[in-house]
Amino acid sequence: MTKYLLRRILHGLISVVIVVVIVMLLIYSAMNRQLIFAQDAVYNQLGNNQKIVYQYRKWEDFGYIDYVPYNEWLQGLAAAGELTPDNATALSAIGTKAANDSEQVAEYVAKFTAEYEAKGYTVMRLDAKMAKKKKVATGGQAQLFAFKDKPLLGRLVGYFTGIISVDNIHYVNEDIGERKLTFTLQDPVYGGEKFSPAIIGNGTKHKYLLYFDDKFPYIHQNLVTINLGKSYSVNSGVDVFESMNAPQGSYVSSEITFPTGLTEMSADDLHSATYSFGSREASLVNKDRFTDDYTSVSTVKGGLSQVGYSFVIGIIAVLLAYLLGVPLGIIMARRKDKLIDKIGTLYIVFIIAVPSLAYIFLFKAIGYSMGLPTTFNMDSTDWRMYALPIVSLALPSIANLMKWLRRYMIDQMNSDYVKFARSGGLSEREIFSRHILKNAIIPLVHGIPATVLGALVGAIITERVYVVPGAGNLLTKAINMYDNGVIVGVTLFYAILSVVSIILGDVLMSMVDPRISFTSKAR
Repeated sequence: MTKYLLRRILHGLISVVIVVVIVMLLIYSAMNRQLIFAQDAVYNQLGNNQKIVYQYRKWEDFGYIDYVPYNEWLQGLAAAGELTPDNATALSAIGTKAANDSEQVAEYVAKFTAEYEAKGYTVMRLDAKMAKKKKVATGGQAQLFAFKDKPLLGRLVGYFTGIISVDNIHYVNEDIGERKLTFTLQDPVYGGEKFSPAIIGNGTKHKYLLYFDDKFPYIHQNLVTINLGKSYSVNSGVDVFESMNAPQGSYVSSEITFPTGLTEMSADDLHSATYSFGSREASLVNKDRFTDDYTSVSTVKGGLSQVGYSFVIGIIAVLLAYLLGVPLGIIMARRKDKLIDKIGTLYIVFIIAVPSLAYIFLFKAIGYSMGLPTTFNMDSTDWRMYALPIVSLALPSIANLMKWLRRYMIDQMNSDYVKFARSGGLSEREIFSRHILKNAIIPLVHGIPATVLGALVGAIITERVYVVPGAGNLLTKAINMYDNGVIVGVTLFYAILSVVSIILGDVLMSMVDPRISFTSKAR
């Protein structure tokens, strides 16, 4: 079985890579990259050369190209000590056109051009757009930059090598004092007043790498970070994984004691503190609260994450579906062609024939007439708002379980071993419980892991209709907004869940049915 699992995991990983490659090809090669500006209000307000530069910067942000402005190249020379900062600033002042460059500027422009053309870049110079003879038009300043399309292989390797990052004491580039990890049994966030182990870093990205608190799962870590891809439209600047797992809702304030000793009511989560160079000195508020540049913190909110809401609603719907669908399917099989079977068949046909959007709105209207909440409110404590989304999700699953279990059981009822069991004197109840049900349930068992894990991704239509802040709408929103990072990240997340669910389904089937073996016997 171990060899089988390793082989399936390997095949699964290869499948995941192939899926990501196909998605990247579709996004970065087949899709018109100009579409990312369709809903960009800033782009539509710009003009002349400024608009072109903004376009190339955005293409770099979205992962289409490597983009190097001449000014940034000069700043890199200054950082390396080849130029003084003042010289770099002076050399950045290119003329309105190449002929108007000073001798020194022309020399460095030629160096920039030669260096990047040798690397395969295209160097583009945009002459200034003039409003009058000696007046540059708005946004018409001369521009010089180099760009190159990112190759698919390089993009793919960069993406997969960056999925998992491990924090370390060399993350901070600036002089931050002694770089170290400190283990404490009394977390400073709690004022050192109670037993609470924590690992605190200096020189790391996160101040707290490991800590305990009173919130499930009680032990938390920032040492290993999963990076599925940064969003630039849906949730600007935030990684997909963080976006799906970040809490939502209203801020929850409590009495917080900051590192300086200042105590006040705040929603800041000090355990999420990350390093931001110069942030303490740049803000009077930070000076009062913090003793170093670990000032960037997230806030505590009262709601669940997108995945949290989707999973809670989805897993309850799954339990409800199995609790109702399996017994009803058994009853329909045992009462074949009787009234209960005909009613069940009618329900199955209704669910299959009627579009899901139609019956969701139908049950939404029925729920409204019964006084149930028809929209989701993260700040509400009314548990009834979960009722309609759960019922809407469970209805098709119930019908599906009823249909297939009825079919499998009827097929088993006509098997030879059932006839032998009857001739052996076994009662119908014994035949159903010991043989028919046990064999008919095997195909359904394989789909249990997929159904459970599928709850993590949410349901697009149901979440939209009931305004559930779940993960189901994330992919469609990203596609509509041409957010490449989110599209690739969510696709990878879905692909991994699919592979895991298939493997778990196979393992579960082998546990239920002893006839299934993952070992090959020599012949």
